[in-house]
Amino acid sequence: MIGIKRKILLLWIVISGVCLPSNAQVGDLRNNLAVGFNGGVNFNSISFIPRIKQNTMTDFNGGLTIRYISEKYMALICGIQAEVNYTKRGWSELIEDESGETYSRNMNYIEVPILTHWGFGKEKGVQVFLNLGSQVAYLLNEKENMSDPWHPGYKPVNEQYGKTVDNKFDYGIIVGGGLEVKTKVGNFLIEGRYYYALSDFYNITKKDYFNRAAHAIIVGKITYLFDVTK
Repeated sequence: MIGIKRKILLLWIVISGVCLPSNAQVGDLRNNLAVGFNGGVNFNSISFIPRIKQNTMTDFNGGLTIRYISEKYMALICGIQAEVNYTKRGWSELIEDESGETYSRNMNYIEVPILTHWGFGKEKGVQVFLNLGSQVAYLLNEKENMSDPWHPGYKPVNEQYGKTVDNKFDYGIIVGGGLEVKTKVGNFLIEGRYYYALSDFYNITKKDYFNRAAHAIIVGKITYLFDVTK
């Protein structure tokens, strides 16, 4: 499993690095540096094996964005985008035993996505764009939330209760796309993303209970960028 994850990450880095600046590229050169900020919503879930039934947990993400457009190939605009974000992740369990009990876990991270950015359309006006890349993150803190009374022993999977994260470092891959509107006062982007973690926050060796414990997040966000250089 670990070997497969490494191969996926390596392939993704190669694919997402296609548009990085290079002296060998043949497109029309650009020098467009833009900075700004972003904010949005996470639709969080966790991929657990054994499976834990969940409700979607909705929470906040936001931070700073920097983007550099290096080249243009006909109608394709190519560059790289990086962010530093504060993001609220976790899971909310779907408990179906008619007890009325509830359980959720809040997990707050600092994350750094590095993305290849492709824009399709006019340089001035409206563009459709695609972002591909990888992301690393670090867990700042976590908190369990449960109802009172709470009887974890009666739940079909209960190893997660009271168990803190084993691995605070998180990494995975991102695919996203959306629409950018360029105006005189700046650039406005609306985007949907999917994040698939290649790392597990619980240990998953043969002696451990879980075989998989990883983030799977749908993200909706709005970004504002203003040009520093054109």
